[in-house]
Amino acid sequence: MPDRALQQLQEMEPRARADAAARTEFLTLYSSAVRRTGDVRRGLGLADELIATGRQQHDDVALAKGLLARCYALYELDDLSGAHTAAFEAERVALRTGNRPLQVQATITAGQSYQEQGNYPAALPKLQAAVDMARHIEDDPVSLASALNALVFLYVNMRQYDKGWEVQQESLAVAKSLKSPGRLAEALSTEYGLAIESQQPERARRALIEGLAVERKLGARQMVATTLVNLSDSYLKDHDYVRAQDYAIQALKAAAEVHSNLDTATARINLGQAYLGLGRIAEGKRQFEAGLAAYDKSGDKPELQAVLMEYGAALERAGDYKGAVEAYHRERTMSNEMFAKQRQKDLLEVQQKYDTEKKQRQIEALRQENRVKGAELDNRRLQQRVWWLLAVVSALVAAIVGLLYRKVRTANAQLEVKNEELKQQSSLDPLTMLYNRRHFQDFMRGHSPVERRVGGDDTVGALFLLDVDHFKNVNDTHGHAAGDAVLRMIAENLRVALRETDMIVRWGGEEFLAFLPAVSRGSIDDVARRILYSISSQSLEYQGTVIPVNVSVGFAPFPLVPGGTPLSWERSVNLVDMALYLAKAHGRNRAYGVRAFANFEQTTMESIEQDLERAWRNGFVDLSVVLGGAHGVPAPEEAQPHSNVVTLKRPRSSRP
Repeated sequence: MPDRALQQLQEMEPRARADAAARTEFLTLYSSAVRRTGDVRRGLGLADELIATGRQQHDDVALAKGLLARCYALYELDDLSGAHTAAFEAERVALRTGNRPLQVQATITAGQSYQEQGNYPAALPKLQAAVDMARHIEDDPVSLASALNALVFLYVNMRQYDKGWEVQQESLAVAKSLKSPGRLAEALSTEYGLAIESQQPERARRALIEGLAVERKLGARQMVATTLVNLSDSYLKDHDYVRAQDYAIQALKAAAEVHSNLDTATARINLGQAYLGLGRIAEGKRQFEAGLAAYDKSGDKPELQAVLMEYGAALERAGDYKGAVEAYHRERTMSNEMFAKQRQKDLLEVQQKYDTEKKQRQIEALRQENRVKGAELDNRRLQQRVWWLLAVVSALVAAIVGLLYRKVRTANAQLEVKNEELKQQSSLDPLTMLYNRRHFQDFMRGHSPVERRVGGDDTVGALFLLDVDHFKNVNDTHGHAAGDAVLRMIAENLRVALRETDMIVRWGGEEFLAFLPAVSRGSIDDVARRILYSISSQSLEYQGTVIPVNVSVGFAPFPLVPGGTPLSWERSVNLVDMALYLAKAHGRNRAYGVRAFANFEQTTMESIEQDLERAWRNGFVDLSVVLGGAHGVPAPEEAQPHSNVVTLKRPRSSRP
């Protein structure tokens, strides 16, 4: 048990530090024990002490072990960059020693570092090499158990589940043969991850329960906290909120004992979901917000975005539609921020590539210029000595000038091609080949829409914002490649449903925007119906599985003119976004449209933007609702215009 091991190490500390031969192994074990009992900072200090000892004594074994201990401590402190740097140096040092178990451990850690970076092509050969090295070490099944367990985890990340189960079978057998509760608990934890990812929930839960018993017997408090969090999550997936609540409370207590911020945050999220499922909405929201604050503090934006989506879905199931809309808006704001940052990064990469090529061309031009100047100096010397070679030299100079001229023309042509590529990359989304957000923004800056009435025809523009329903479930169940296929299918259907003169935009993530520059006001609802049906009437077949696809839509004519003053396109898109989330909160597979404003002298645009649904109920906004059809079934023939006194129907709480 870690606590007992730490106590024994503390008792032998004076003797071990005095013995130079034992000091390296003592500091390695001491750093690990301190770290496992929750004092990670102290464990890092002991690791640095061991590194200093190794450098001073030119002892590569001590240095490698110290670097590995530093890597593990930094990882637990969420300093992945520092952890990876220590891991790669540890491997280089360990391979200089003759210590085979140390070489296996360092190779495993380097492979795991590549894995954490997402560099699977580099991680796989590292971990396979570690397994091969471990097999050739006699009487050391511990190294083999570690290598096999790491390889299984990599196969899980690579979604190669068949290979993962093949290696896991051997890994579990080796762990059991060691009669080591710690190794067995580690192998069972990996089996849980493999079972969850390969869609075997019952097998995953059995591994968790068996592992929890081993971890409690071992006294591994950090492992107990993580396993309790995972058990809570598994019961949430089955909607068994009572058991989920029980395990989440246990996880919260265990995580607090070991000061694990990540486990504490996740336990609060799970407890919040359980409370919401049990109808304890206020308590559920309080726990959820506490967990969200911890994720926000960690700076893990993708994970925070995913948790906000779960929060919105849980509030929606609990019947708190206003809270669900607020959660969705928070997620949307974060999604927009992340999209903008990614776009900025992509543009900087393209600009950097262009600048590099430009500098290369400039260097080549300078080299050519130096060659020309050298040739001119040689020509002058030759003119002074040999007058009859003047004609030959002149011809040579003419040839060089001609060559330079052709090179300049070629360079200009290449520059024009690169500029065209840069322009295309900056305006098109590479996955769907639709226009991207930046192109739309540039277009709208120069667009001045006006309402036109020709022969009694009320012609306006229109904005439609679409969001794929349950897109996270598609990614979680079928993988991100299936999600990409869904986005490409929707893009193709929108091209068919809309006109060539209409602008279709990949707005970001699973969102699309369509701008119709000219459409009769009376046909806007029909366009929304056509969009809904064109997508819901198609199903995506992916790897033998049929995936139904629906979208929710927000729409409005453009320009919107409340109180006689046209709204900017940015505020119009924001209002359409709010209509979209009303469609999300009230059943999905439908469209909510802003038709017009009423009694505007009694309110303000800011008040309407704060709560669109309340403004509608108070009679300041007229909304139109268009229902989507089932798959293969046309939508209703007529949209349902709602007067401002119509009561919104609340969806059933059992709706998925």
